[in-house]
Amino acid sequence: MNPEMAKKFAEEWIKSWNNHDLEAILSHYSDEIEFYSPIISLLKFSDTGYITNKSVLKKYFEVGLNAYPDLYFEFHNYFTGINTIVLYYTSVNGRLSAEVFELNDEGKAVKVYCNYKI
Repeated sequence: MNPEMAKKFAEEWIKSWNNHDLEAILSHYSDEIEFYSPIISLLKFSDTGYITNKSVLKKYFEVGLNAYPDLYFEFHNYFTGINTIVLYYTSVNGRLSAEVFELNDEGKAVKVYCNYKI
């Protein structure tokens, strides 16, 4: 993960969410995905808190976008690691959020861990 790749991923990810552009959002994720978030059960999408394929992830994101029609993420910073990036932002209802993305060789997320200040 070089700084240019990380910056581009962060900017495009935030922009796609703030534009409510589902296809652009999904372009950041691999077809083989592990996605963990406490919001999954909060939205009553699944009791498990995780999603393991992109078609289900798409349905979850649709639910989220419909539940929060005024969704806007305020970006604060990003941090890089070995094949990982963490995005730090303010999510819906002013909730501080940090998402850890593990990326494959194509720069697509294969594992995501969503964390929120509760």
